[in-house]
Amino acid sequence: MEQRGNIAVGIFLVLGILALGYLSVKLGRVSFLGNPGYRITVDFPSVGGLKAGSSVEIAGVEIGRVESIGLADYQARVVLRLQKDVKLQEDSIASIKTKGLIGEKFVRISPGGSDKLIPPGGRIREVEAPVDFEELLSKYIFGKV
Repeated sequence: MEQRGNIAVGIFLVLGILALGYLSVKLGRVSFLGNPGYRITVDFPSVGGLKAGSSVEIAGVEIGRVESIGLADYQARVVLRLQKDVKLQEDSIASIKTKGLIGEKFVRISPGGSDKLIPPGGRIREVEAPVDFEELLSKYIFGKV
């Protein structure tokens, strides 16, 4: 009888560890088999607090994630990984926005009207720089608005 109790505890422990592992992978947005989709690059004058793993959205719907952020020609080069079924026009505009007043940063893409599409590995050329609240506030305080 005692052995049956030990087996039940062991099974419960293994199931708990598997559940924790699954949640860690899902919440940490980790993928073991590589991320599906394709990459697009965007060069911003400043990323203003954007981080790798931030969401990429069109019309409030998540279509991808920020894969990496680096420096290229003194600008921030942001690599986006988009879902394979999302196609962007050549004249799409990328901008960095904030969820709420002081929430997390994300990349918002405004689709264009061109017939040409950005190929995988291509880049979005039109960008809108993020609003720097500190700079805006200092201009307001010191009367330079």
